[in-house]
Amino acid sequence: MYMNGAMFEFITYLQDSELVARFQRKCGLFAVEGEHQRTCDKAHLAEGYRNPDAVSNAALPHKRSGNGHLQGQLIGAEDHSSSSDYKYEANGYKVAASSGPQYQVRNVFLHYLFLVSAGLGQEGFYISFLPCIHWNLDPFLCRRLVNMWTVVMYIGQVSKDMLKMPRPLSPPVVKLETRVNAEYGMPSTHAMAATSIAFTFLFSATRRFQFQFESGLLLAVVLSVLVCLSRMYTGMHSALDIIGGALISAVLMLLTYPAWDTFDRLQLTSPLSPMVSIVLPFLLSYSYPELDHYSTTRGDTVIILGAGAGCSAGYWLNEQLGETFEPEGDFPIPFPTLTGGALLLGCARSLMGMALVLGLRQVLKRASLWALCTWYQVCASDTQIRRRREIEVPYKFTTYTTLGLVNTVLLNRAFRLLGLL
Repeated sequence: MYMNGAMFEFITYLQDSELVARFQRKCGLFAVEGEHQRTCDKAHLAEGYRNPDAVSNAALPHKRSGNGHLQGQLIGAEDHSSSSDYKYEANGYKVAASSGPQYQVRNVFLHYLFLVSAGLGQEGFYISFLPCIHWNLDPFLCRRLVNMWTVVMYIGQVSKDMLKMPRPLSPPVVKLETRVNAEYGMPSTHAMAATSIAFTFLFSATRRFQFQFESGLLLAVVLSVLVCLSRMYTGMHSALDIIGGALISAVLMLLTYPAWDTFDRLQLTSPLSPMVSIVLPFLLSYSYPELDHYSTTRGDTVIILGAGAGCSAGYWLNEQLGETFEPEGDFPIPFPTLTGGALLLGCARSLMGMALVLGLRQVLKRASLWALCTWYQVCASDTQIRRRREIEVPYKFTTYTTLGLVNTVLLNRAFRLLGLL
């Protein structure tokens, strides 16, 4: 009984919002309540007592903004709610418009270090880093990374909506992000993705390229730790969320590692591979668990599964066409020499590829959304309509599956025609 009690206390300690707030203060991020806002809040509260019907969700205090300076100045935190909970409206759901605390940054270096580290778990990083590995280094490594990233992120996103554990409370925590604040907290998918991508790259690259394993291990650990700590600094996850996410990724990698080569062979050679690659992720997207409010988790999961499906089908097609664009030689081979010409070509491929991918993404999103809304005879500009399962899942899945195919099949061939490969 004593051991169970001690374990419960330890878990409660790791989940405590005050632990996150203390970490933020140690790193130089302090919540500051502005005198003007306190006065406004008191006046608003007094009005609520006098006329309760006049105060609704729509009339809650608006966000505060500071003057934009970091050191010693107030910066407005945007529309933060205290956890993953939503306030409901008759025609849908929205996050409560209650304002979070203003904050003061006293360590500019750590502030930007953690903000950049947190960006390594966002869509912008995935849509740039993973294709660049395919275009500039080794499609084999990109394939391994996409496979593990897709599995880990799907399990993490579903786990969040099944466990329904709230994010840290604000106050006392300062929340620097708002987009995913309506999502639940456990586990941290940033921690899961960072751990899986860093160590999948390390373990896969050892068989392809010559490098000092200890140096790669150190880099993988540093990057994973930075991303994990950034989620506490931004106030989006408790220590328990982060540790849980990293441990789930580690367990998934240990369980799947012996089957990586077998799955790779089936993915590239099985005649059923393209059908399974497309149909299974789509079914998983469409059967994603329903919540009692709208959350970005389903949409993000559909994006991940769609991108993984397109890439998987694309790699199978490249194998059938006999042109995989993988480096040749007796593995492990030395890393490509980084000459001025190679760097210039790599930058040209990356910039052109990203421009094409981002441009095509906008075209595909608009076209697929228009087609679905026309089919269902609904308004495409209505946000609530776009959040419906029969609209959101097909239009996002179609968009990112096509992008995965274009990335893996067409772009390297276009680079070669243009003399960039």
